[in-house]
Amino acid sequence: MYVVSVEETFSAAHYLVGHPGKCEHLHGHNYTVRVSARAEELNAQGMVVDFGILKSELNKIIGELDHSLLNEHQAFTDGAPTAERIASYISLSLHNALPAVSLTEVTVFETEKNRASYYPDYS
Repeated sequence: MYVVSVEETFSAAHYLVGHPGKCEHLHGHNYTVRVSARAEELNAQGMVVDFGILKSELNKIIGELDHSLLNEHQAFTDGAPTAERIASYISLSLHNALPAVSLTEVTVFETEKNRASYYPDYS
């Protein structure tokens, strides 16, 4: 099994309605997003997926989130834009953009020490 990963960053603000603590108030993060894809066999070019293609699609998705108030993004109108839900949203968006790529994990870091991962199953 081969696995490749790419990382990109974006900055955004959010607040968590009803959260008991500081996160209920408007605040921001410099997010890091790590996306991993796998393949049992390499493609004709000897790759799982071209890093440039994976990064380009990831950048399109996080470009919509960058320097925004995540609570106002259409993906989060039905619930809080937590790191878990951001990871799920990015995973589904990447799957729609690159359906032939088998994603294994999408991790969203809110800080260096705090992160949430989503393990997609689009079979």
